[in-house]
Amino acid sequence: MFTGLIQSIGTIKKNNSGLVVDGCHPFSPIKLGDSVAVDGVCLTASEIMDDSFLANISEETLERTNLAEKAQKNGYVNLEPALRLSDRLGGHIVSGHIDGLGEVVSIKNLKNSWNLKVSWQDLNFCKYMCDKASISLNGISLTIAEIYEDGRKFSIAVIPHTWENTCLQFLKTGEKVNLEVDLMAKYAEKLLNKDNNFSEQREVISSQWLNEQGWN
Repeated sequence: MFTGLIQSIGTIKKNNSGLVVDGCHPFSPIKLGDSVAVDGVCLTASEIMDDSFLANISEETLERTNLAEKAQKNGYVNLEPALRLSDRLGGHIVSGHIDGLGEVVSIKNLKNSWNLKVSWQDLNFCKYMCDKASISLNGISLTIAEIYEDGRKFSIAVIPHTWENTCLQFLKTGEKVNLEVDLMAKYAEKLLNKDNNFSEQREVISSQWLNEQGWN
């Protein structure tokens, strides 16, 4: 579990056994088996190499995230160690399980901030978008400023501190980003669907049904 507050900018490259992540010095030491969010993807350290670690990664994760593309060019990644129970939850609850990819539509440098507009590739997640909701973009806890086209596109206002201390500063239009919607939205949806199903089941036990069963 993570909080979406980036602690280091690192790099990632391919290895015969997986991916090598470098740049963990600000939160070292890393121990074997530790979890680290790499551009929002929860990876497990299977081998430790100074301030770097090797992570084994599944085909499903490579297909669902931008890590394969970044590893090909030794790209920059946002790094965050796993949340401890004693830590402050300064961002929002981030699981490290990416829902899907987004594409950077536009980047605007405003007077006091940057404005990013992003579009979902998988439209199934548009329903979780709403103004002022939290979203994890490349592992960063951000707030949705505005939504468009029923959530297919959304914009984010980024303050200078976040821009300068994360990989957002390297983003380009058309680049793919890892997106994870707020877990609370998913839980709420699950509970509401469960209540609806329960209501439907209760409606089956009607007066007519009781009469048919001999309860008259």
